[in-house]
Amino acid sequence: MAVRNFRHSLTLLAAVVGLWSATASAQEPALPGGATSLREVHGDWVVNCAVTGQGEAARKICTLSQEQHDGKSGQRIIAMELHPAAPASTATLFLPFGLDLAAGATMQVDEIAQKQQMPFRTCLPAGCVITTNIDAKMLASMRSGTALKIQAKADGGKETIFSISLKGFGGAFDRTASLAK
Repeated sequence: MAVRNFRHSLTLLAAVVGLWSATASAQEPALPGGATSLREVHGDWVVNCAVTGQGEAARKICTLSQEQHDGKSGQRIIAMELHPAAPASTATLFLPFGLDLAAGATMQVDEIAQKQQMPFRTCLPAGCVITTNIDAKMLASMRSGTALKIQAKADGGKETIFSISLKGFGGAFDRTASLAK
């Protein structure tokens, strides 16, 4: 009888430990294969995920981004980083110096008349920063479009257009959103 109770206690203990382990691992952020970071290329977009911190402070941060550089100097011209979320995703754009900051910038997909006005937030050594929300309608346009156009005025008043390729955007967005869960 004592052996049977002992086995029953071991079985119960194993079940409790298994449940605790499953609950603990479900709460900790994880990437495929137990990796702490991940980088994938989808067309012209890059998906980056990283697990930072440990234990209860652990967080998983996933973004998709694209950078364009000058062919001669290698200097970055424009960069965009997107954090997928519902109902609106957050985008951060880095544009070069020499733009009319008071005029802000606009964003549109291809030649579609819909434009989203965006104010500059600040300028850093890496460039001038715009942070904006991308709603579901704009995301749908980006998925089906070929180029995201950012229009800004140079200090002299000349209209400047930066074009960001949308090749691979839909797949990169979906993968980033999936990994961020």
